[in-house]
Amino acid sequence: MKEIIITLAEIVNNIHDILTDMFGLHMTDKELHFWVMGFIGMAIFFFVYIFFKLLEKLKWSTTIFSFVYTFTIMIVIVFAIELQQAITNRGNMEFADAVMGLWGFLVMFFIYAVIACVIYFAIKFIKK
Repeated sequence: MKEIIITLAEIVNNIHDILTDMFGLHMTDKELHFWVMGFIGMAIFFFVYIFFKLLEKLKWSTTIFSFVYTFTIMIVIVFAIELQQAITNRGNMEFADAVMGLWGFLVMFFIYAVIACVIYFAIKFIKK
């Protein structure tokens, strides 16, 4: 996990150097963050907007929205915990730990989905 973070930091630093060299942009870190994060945020927004517009046409769109939102929050929480372990030296900061945490959520959500579907179809069958 530590190696992944270091690699990501190197990629960001290389992008910073490319922007400076190619475009002659000499910005402070705050200015660079403003522009780069602004563009990244808008790109993500448009992708999510289109994705959610497609999802809202589906039958169980609220459940799907809830899952997507919860999964996003779980990713943030899992990586925050891993970073906290690295900072405090309580536990090992490993990517595998983060993946297993997310698998835990996915498995439990799958169990919920199966139970919910069984109940849904049982009620539908009983009503007929």
